[in-house]
Amino acid sequence: MAGSPYDGLPDRAYWRTAVASRGPGRLRDLYRPRFAIGRDTPIFTAGSCFAQHVHRALKDAGFAVIEAEPAPSAVDPAVAARFFYGTFSARYGNLYNPRQFLQLLREAAGDHSPAHPVWTRDGRFLDALRPNVDPDGHASAQSVLLSRRDHLSAVLDAVMEARVVIFTLGLTETWHDRASGTVYPTAPGVIADAPEGSDIGFLSLGHDAIVSDVRAILEMLRSITPDIKLLLTVAPGPLVATASDAHVLPASTACKAILRAAAATLTEADPAIDYFPSYEIITNPAAKGAFFQPNLRHPTPKGVSVVMKQFMGAHGVTEALARRPDAPPPDTATLRPADEDNPVICEEMMNDPSLREAPP
Repeated sequence: MAGSPYDGLPDRAYWRTAVASRGPGRLRDLYRPRFAIGRDTPIFTAGSCFAQHVHRALKDAGFAVIEAEPAPSAVDPAVAARFFYGTFSARYGNLYNPRQFLQLLREAAGDHSPAHPVWTRDGRFLDALRPNVDPDGHASAQSVLLSRRDHLSAVLDAVMEARVVIFTLGLTETWHDRASGTVYPTAPGVIADAPEGSDIGFLSLGHDAIVSDVRAILEMLRSITPDIKLLLTVAPGPLVATASDAHVLPASTACKAILRAAAATLTEADPAIDYFPSYEIITNPAAKGAFFQPNLRHPTPKGVSVVMKQFMGAHGVTEALARRPDAPPPDTATLRPADEDNPVICEEMMNDPSLREAPP
């Protein structure tokens, strides 16, 4: 009888030896980088709430994470964190899907003007594209637009500096202006109200839309830096709520399956795109849910640590050498006073009315 093509494969190919017989924190040979990321590689981070963990861990480990909008030196770190300083490479807030990211890049390049960029709450004015970045709002719509102009300049500076972009895919459900296609991170009424007469509706992005948007992102990035690299990952947390009329459990499963399949399609087609399995590490059945906090959504510090050790180890940064000798101490502005149910700033939590806090 001829041998099977499954005979003689390395341990990493078999579930028993690669997963079931190993502790969830002792996975080996899980990630083989397509391109090197050193501690001196300028890294641009963006994505959903989980991307905040990625940014923070890389920064604290001494990687050259770009921050084009640093907090003013006189601002208290807790206040700075509340206003999204030190959270991503610029103060764009959570970019839950690649369409948001693509829209931001086009606007920064002067190729796009979002519809209805200013929403309101209790007489205050908020940036509809990043409503949680200035949680107290502005006194006027003009103030919002001036702030956004400065922000877009910083985004362009950050993109021009980047050599690797790490983007965390988070959601497929979003909200858009039906006439223009402008997408928003939150639905009307969650944080602020859309202008009277606007037509904002629910939009579910499928596999092909995700793939198309990421390819357009990479094309824009390559127009600035031809050899730039894109590292994708998928946020492990399920949906807080779904507007799809489905039960939230299958809706979450579909969301993550679409994002993961899109990442596979993209990496198979382009050697400049790689995938890091954050989602798989946190949701690994061997962990038996231990990498999730009691809300079964946010990762535990241990889970984040396991994810980032896998990443750094694969790029040759051992735990003992994690911090560069010349790296400044971790910036406490990255951190937000948080409890177990709120480790990062995440507007999506407000989609569940029972978790919605009163605006500050």
